[in-house]
Amino acid sequence: MTKAIYAQVIKEKTNGSLTMDAVIDLIEKPKFKEQGDLAFPCFALAKTMRKAPQKIAQELAVKIEHPLFEKVVADGPYVNCFLDKQTVSKQIVDAVLTAGSAYGSRSFGEGCSIAIDFSSPNIAKPFSMGHLRSTVIGNSLARIAEKCGYSAIRINYLGDWGTQFGKLIVAYQLWGSEEKVKEAPIKELLALYVKFHKEAEKDPGLNEAGRLWFKKLEEGNEEAQELWKWFRDESLQEFSKIYELLGVDFDSTAGEAFYNDKMENVLDLLNDQNLLAPSQGAEVVDLTEYRMPPLLAKKSDGATLYATRDLAAALYRQEQYRFSKAWYVVGYEQTLHFQQLFLVLQKMGFKWAQEMVHIPFGFVLKNGKKMSTRKGEVVLLEEVLAEAIRLAEKNITKKNPSLANKQEVAENVAVGAVIFHDLKNDRQNNVEFSLEDMLKFEGTTGPYVQYTHARACSILRKSAKEIGTESSRGLADEASWPVAKLLMEFPVVIEKSFHENEPSAIAKYVIELAQEFNKYYAQVKILADDGEQESRLALVKAVTVVLAEGLRLLGIKAPDEM
Repeated sequence: MTKAIYAQVIKEKTNGSLTMDAVIDLIEKPKFKEQGDLAFPCFALAKTMRKAPQKIAQELAVKIEHPLFEKVVADGPYVNCFLDKQTVSKQIVDAVLTAGSAYGSRSFGEGCSIAIDFSSPNIAKPFSMGHLRSTVIGNSLARIAEKCGYSAIRINYLGDWGTQFGKLIVAYQLWGSEEKVKEAPIKELLALYVKFHKEAEKDPGLNEAGRLWFKKLEEGNEEAQELWKWFRDESLQEFSKIYELLGVDFDSTAGEAFYNDKMENVLDLLNDQNLLAPSQGAEVVDLTEYRMPPLLAKKSDGATLYATRDLAAALYRQEQYRFSKAWYVVGYEQTLHFQQLFLVLQKMGFKWAQEMVHIPFGFVLKNGKKMSTRKGEVVLLEEVLAEAIRLAEKNITKKNPSLANKQEVAENVAVGAVIFHDLKNDRQNNVEFSLEDMLKFEGTTGPYVQYTHARACSILRKSAKEIGTESSRGLADEASWPVAKLLMEFPVVIEKSFHENEPSAIAKYVIELAQEFNKYYAQVKILADDGEQESRLALVKAVTVVLAEGLRLLGIKAPDEM
């Protein structure tokens, strides 16, 4: 808001030497607060104006004035602006209180849709901490996209097909018990899967048996089909409990198996466009022009592959949803696959393929190592959430024993802690699993932000006043100013997190806002009965609105009491 006004004035006073976008991009935050609120470096003007940047800064500073600016000064080659605290803080607080949870919304995505492929766990395997990243990053990106005006189509592309199902059928036939599977489906199926791989090390013939049973499944063998469907149904039931706890839902759960009858069409299309080439008995799409290995579309035994299935899925989704963009929230190890996939779709003449993006992320590590389902080295998300809820309830009982809805708040805090621990990290970094760190009420954690929101709500309850836009006359004190300035930045942070596919921008922002608010709370008697009480309360209410909305965009609840 103020940045755009400052940029407009600079553009006018420099006779349009730079475009508005160029000026906005150059404006920065001064290193020290004593230097002002906004700084414009004059280096880019030196060439056209044929003057030293310091000289330009001196001449420009005296020309700039606006009701929102308290003063503008030259500081070396910079033109530094000090905003009028009272006027600007009133404008910011009014904007937040008028818009409510809609504050920060952008409209550039209106009328467009984004298909977001995320979570995508494998059937008959547990939902581990390793699956958490795709799930919470994808869920947050969907919310951020909606905040920017897009319609988000949430797709859970389940791993419900492949040789592993042949292996699981063999394992179940050799060592399985129907009773045990019904009692604890995922736990038992995982145990069978792990046992299969251990035994296959001693008896390689088991791998061949697994391949044969998968072939039977592909051919529609009744016994194989029944077992596969049973494994799938049991898994989905277990997954749905976790998704409910995480507050994640989907518009589509069409997995890999859904595309079995759609792949011949893809091969026909590739054939019609002369894009298929023979290679050692298999059929590939050549990508030499892009300095990339070929995309394998059909194996020598006639079987289609993961890539063929993904081509079919992309075509189906475009036909079904007419998406403007498609995002795939999938780990780093699939980078080459998606580069090939998008290029092949472009070679097929689909312009919309240029709007397809792979959004990779780092691993969840345990003791510095990647988790492995095959070796049974996993931390189950269900167990993590159950333990987190137990610990959160213990913490809440200690801090606030009379809290009415203790169980609900414990759930909100525990789930929020697990999600926040992931999303506060840059998406591309690895995350070390630590339940203890997640649940701390201090530091850069979800409970810290939630507790700050609850504290601000408690102040408003104590005041027992109706606070609206008419309450604030603006604040000019040094303690409230950092809070007001941060509130002003929220729309910019949302836009940044969308364009960079980076929920951590919002997580870092709510931490900073919570920290500044707690400093303010420690320095100022908010409920002191004086002429500025209502203005202070309006600022507090604005903080509750933005913290709650920031947490919501991350997929986290904001309790009013803790």
